[in-house]
Amino acid sequence: MTLARTWSVGLAGVTGAMVEVEVDMSAGLPGVALVGLPDAVVRQSVDRVRAAVVNTGASWPMRRITIGLSPASMPKQGSGFDLALAAAVLAAAGAVPADAADGLVLLGELGLDGSVRPVRGVLPAVLAARRAGHRTVVVPAGNADEAALVDGAEVLPAGTLGDLVDHLSGRARLAAHARGPLPPPAPVPDLGDVVGQAAGRRAVEVAAAGGHHLFLTGPPGAGKTMLAERLPGLLPVLDERAALEVTAIHSVAGTLPPDAPFVSRPPFEAPHHSATMAALVGGGSGAIRPGALCRAHRGVLFLDEAPEFPRATLDTLRQPLERGAVTISRAAGSATFPCRAQLVLAANPCPCASAAGDAACTCSPLERRRYQARLSGPLLDRIDLRVELPPVGRAAWLGAGAEPESTTTVAARVAVAREAAAARLRGTGLALNSQVPGRLLRERWPVPRPALALAERALDRGLLSVRGLDRVLRVSWTLADLDGRPVPHADDVTEALGMRLQRVAA
Repeated sequence: MTLARTWSVGLAGVTGAMVEVEVDMSAGLPGVALVGLPDAVVRQSVDRVRAAVVNTGASWPMRRITIGLSPASMPKQGSGFDLALAAAVLAAAGAVPADAADGLVLLGELGLDGSVRPVRGVLPAVLAARRAGHRTVVVPAGNADEAALVDGAEVLPAGTLGDLVDHLSGRARLAAHARGPLPPPAPVPDLGDVVGQAAGRRAVEVAAAGGHHLFLTGPPGAGKTMLAERLPGLLPVLDERAALEVTAIHSVAGTLPPDAPFVSRPPFEAPHHSATMAALVGGGSGAIRPGALCRAHRGVLFLDEAPEFPRATLDTLRQPLERGAVTISRAAGSATFPCRAQLVLAANPCPCASAAGDAACTCSPLERRRYQARLSGPLLDRIDLRVELPPVGRAAWLGAGAEPESTTTVAARVAVAREAAAARLRGTGLALNSQVPGRLLRERWPVPRPALALAERALDRGLLSVRGLDRVLRVSWTLADLDGRPVPHADDVTEALGMRLQRVAA
């Protein structure tokens, strides 16, 4: 037979699309023509496949070979098509039965020695294959656990191209992979390690309960980073659907640990302040990859030393934080990644960052204002909670006072508050107070007018925008949920307003 076909999957963001791989052999000068908008990596796959076939013990057909990747209008990127190309060539050459390869979905990169190497994006690729009605997929052995996360998919792990040839020829069938028990989630830092900082601990708890963004300011050593690192431990463990969504993003990004290919805890991303716009949001010159914001989906994105980030880079977060998704467009196409993450910013009050506080500060008022102005107003307007942390005092450091609450204790309160919010929002498609649109919040769940007196005065004086007032109301509902009240009281609104209007002293 001179015509054979098999299947693979191309990715655009975290969305997979089926790609039909066709190989035709005809008389003529020996050579290979690869069509279907392949990128440089896919074009080089011809040389990898040829060497792998020869080193496996088969012969490369000395004929005119045309390889088509369909749909032809969709750009093809990455090395994951190697295995499908090799199987289709061997089937067209008659080295394996053509009907054995037809209908199989094959993913994997080939080494020159015929080994099958792991690739990125196997989970979203198998999900796409399953949605398209394909039940059996062949993947690299290193991606077998990841592929087996998809229900209803028969996963055949292949270590070498020779193993696949034996399977297609019927000499030795590949055994379906059975995924073992998932490893337990890694332990999280304990909130009880934080010394003092009652206001900071309260803000982290409120942020976890309502999904609010948080801005922590204070001198070095006040505990800003410690509090941010303990926020993911207060969030509930991801349900199966959310975990698959987050795992798919990390699979595409190539950050999925091979020994634990399942993200069950909310992720925590903390890029350095030298990160570029593409590293923070996503992009790249070739295949579009998710940035730190996307990898923090359903988790926490922590930007330490936030004023040290370029202002333009920080401002790219504004629209994705509102939408919960980011679309990255390039000349060759576009990709959309979900990015519903909690943003936590941390900053020192001034450039000198004196640990002794304002008394030892050497910065002029102008320098302090310039430093604080590196964070734009529109970005800060999207931050619900702003807390200034004082230096840790001697009494707190020596352990005076009550024993601080642990992550387990606080997480239990957060879970109860989230359940109360979910019950109230049932039927709206929303789950957290921070996601409720302002108009829906005011019309369906109005806060009593007497409780809003202080917030309305702040709006009249220009201390709050309308969007800021809506965010105060959202935080008020979170505070009420934490305290088990059906409606926010004036104290809830006052506390939410205080967290909203907190400013670094100039």
